[in-house]
Amino acid sequence: MRPCLLLALLLTAITQLAGCAAYRNYDLELEQTTEQLKQGNVAGSLALIEAHNPDEQKDLLYYFEKGAVLSAGGELPQSQAAWRSAEQMVVERQDTIETTGDKLLAAMGNHWGSIINDKLRRYDGYDYEKVMLTTQMALNQLAVNDFDGARADIKKTHEREALIARQREFEYERVEEVAKKQGVRVHYKDLQGYPVVMLDAPAVIALKNGYQSAFSHYLAGFTYEALGEKNLAAPGYRQAIELRPDLPFFQQALRDLDSPGLKGDESDVLIIVQSGLAPARSSLRVPYPVKLADGQVIVANISFPVMVPDTSTPSFNQIGIDGRQKKLIPVNSITDMSLRTLRDDMPGIIQRTTYRAFLAADVQATDNRRDPSKASYVTHWDGFEQADTRTWRTLPNLTQVLRLRLKKGEHAITLPHVNNAAPLKIRIDQNRQVITLRSLGDRIFANGSAFGPGKIAAERVVNNLTK
Repeated sequence: MRPCLLLALLLTAITQLAGCAAYRNYDLELEQTTEQLKQGNVAGSLALIEAHNPDEQKDLLYYFEKGAVLSAGGELPQSQAAWRSAEQMVVERQDTIETTGDKLLAAMGNHWGSIINDKLRRYDGYDYEKVMLTTQMALNQLAVNDFDGARADIKKTHEREALIARQREFEYERVEEVAKKQGVRVHYKDLQGYPVVMLDAPAVIALKNGYQSAFSHYLAGFTYEALGEKNLAAPGYRQAIELRPDLPFFQQALRDLDSPGLKGDESDVLIIVQSGLAPARSSLRVPYPVKLADGQVIVANISFPVMVPDTSTPSFNQIGIDGRQKKLIPVNSITDMSLRTLRDDMPGIIQRTTYRAFLAADVQATDNRRDPSKASYVTHWDGFEQADTRTWRTLPNLTQVLRLRLKKGEHAITLPHVNNAAPLKIRIDQNRQVITLRSLGDRIFANGSAFGPGKIAAERVVNNLTK
């Protein structure tokens, strides 16, 4: 099919799709949703999620976002149900690489799947989102002292990591092979005006990949240890150390496996504080000169994704326990994981995007030859070109932890960035116990059995903190 006819058909298709869910303004939707959550209005946030997803068949992001908001609001069983639906969708799709539309178009003998805007593809979730999904599900279980349930979700996390590793190896080989055939050797550092410094930040480069979380493996170690399975706890701690050798906190956990047991009135307590929101994805236009065989140079304004870190929550690194300040250890950053994912994905993104640019430039060159007096150096494609900005926004960004031994009974927790707030009262009554807190803006969401019997207690805690 001639390039000009192909592009014309494609533009027509995109115009027709512009009003559908695949081309929705997800950034605006989630800005409204998270604003309600920042105000402590969980019901309002949920109502917006439902309003923005009116179709009977929900997509993966619907379940991601709904589960996170329900978890913050203390509706842990309902949160698990939403996330189980997300997990089922991930499992159903985990063995497929191409979307149904890609397969259909490939069957027609064309490579339209490479031309279609990434925003029109089915959203299958980023690798770090799939891994953090089961990690967050495990945290829901641990908040109510269900270590066996958490163990099951942790096992799924390990299995998913192994599958992702195999898929990514195959995908990167495929991208490299296609790049050689097409002669596309553009690097993200070559893109004029692109914020390279974010992708090359030391914290991003230090990550082994974009989907393995040292925190997830540490949580696995703690869970196995609580269940008396030290032979499984040790590999969890070792994997955390391998991923983050700069954190003595993980090394200490491995050493303490051989330490004396707890006293009768003691509890091994892991306090987990998650704050902020996952970064947003934005679309950045970059001028890309395309030199054609006849010598024409057409400048196509093509779009690439950039990460926009969340700034809604003040930073803090301490927590008060019974009036004494304790240092929190940062063990996971979704911002860093998402940037590493984008960094690793850029070769494939560049490959698809530049392919569209060459096609559009060829069509524009044909128009220029027909009427040189109206020659244009910017393609007709520009009005439709956008990077995919969908991502799981309600996922907590920063995870910090504190592990200590406390006597069983009542204790008080305070966070320094919440002014004039009454201390959170917790009850420690297990030999090993996990306390989960979520900080968003100037709000604290405190859920789980340590804060009282379920949702009502959780709502009361939040209201007391945010009057």
